[in-house]
Amino acid sequence: MYFQLTDEQVMILDSLKSFMEQEIYPHEMATDRAGMVPQELSTHIRQKAIEAGFFAMNLPESVGGGGLGYSTMGLIERELGKSTWALTGNIGRPTELLLACAGPQIERYLNPCVSAEKHECFALTEPGAGSDIMAMKTRAVADGDDYIINGYKHFISAHIPPDFAIVFAVTGVDETPRGQRKRVTAFLVDVGEPGFEMTLGPQCISQRAYRTYQLSFTDVRVNKSQILGEEGKGLELADKWLKMGRVYVGAQCCGKMERLLGLATEWAATRTQFGKTIGSFQGTSFKLADMATELRAADLLVAHACHKAEHGSMTPQDAAMAKLFAAEALGRAADNTVQIYGGTGLMEDLVVERLWRDARLDRIWDGTSEIQRHIISRTLLREYES
Repeated sequence: MYFQLTDEQVMILDSLKSFMEQEIYPHEMATDRAGMVPQELSTHIRQKAIEAGFFAMNLPESVGGGGLGYSTMGLIERELGKSTWALTGNIGRPTELLLACAGPQIERYLNPCVSAEKHECFALTEPGAGSDIMAMKTRAVADGDDYIINGYKHFISAHIPPDFAIVFAVTGVDETPRGQRKRVTAFLVDVGEPGFEMTLGPQCISQRAYRTYQLSFTDVRVNKSQILGEEGKGLELADKWLKMGRVYVGAQCCGKMERLLGLATEWAATRTQFGKTIGSFQGTSFKLADMATELRAADLLVAHACHKAEHGSMTPQDAAMAKLFAAEALGRAADNTVQIYGGTGLMEDLVVERLWRDARLDRIWDGTSEIQRHIISRTLLREYES
């Protein structure tokens, strides 16, 4: 594999780094302390992103997007990962699930998301069905040409209040060689539909200004034309989003690791104790060496997964390995950086403390580290199953 950046990638990343320095980093601390991003700031960042050509850069040119491939998007997510989702979410990357829109759905949902007129949320997780999707309790029962949805979703994240939700609900049960399996369907449900209530969820200490929402559905009636993709094919759609999403989380972890490594190295090279810089002590310098080595390994795993995605050969195991290693390595890097800073690293007036808090979430969202290990080990053992 060849990992040298192309001239186009260098140009895009240089532009994005400048954008981050001008439009994102100056607002990190204030929005984290406030636990929110003011609407006018979100609008400002979004407009600047549109002007710079960054908005919807992940979607094909055929639908009005930037048409960037997975490898380039991995590099972009890496750069965006250095800050907070509450701010970088405004550099919109609409979910690729919307490419499954057909007929009137294209004008109603896909196109407005590409042009930043609407924003979606991905409504899969439930209180009793986080990683265990088959435990989903939200139901959509057919009633003539309509479906009636009842259920509840939580931890549905969004940088701004969404205009509609991609809601996953059970629409039946299929018989399989391994027994009964719930049939899950994805629906496009507009905020404001009768019976659909959306409230702000509890605040998380990681990504503090990036909020979550709680969605409840009480006899919400939607026409069958609101099905995204095909009835019963919701899990296939969700898998596409989750698989690539995990790789991008890995990329974002690499961005955070690089920022932490830079902060830790500068501190170790300038902070003196006992008449020497603390970087001259192996207890500190070896931490830096480990961080740099694990960052390189994480970058390679992410690049490998993106490369395979571009060639249509990425597997769930590839995505799981990239996220697992990068998220775990980030946790170690964040902890080591705080340790190198000492008590200063836990003070709220430095970015180290926020990065340390934010890093904890990456081992949980988009599938916990335990789920990634399950995917990897299941793949290894599958050939021995009878």
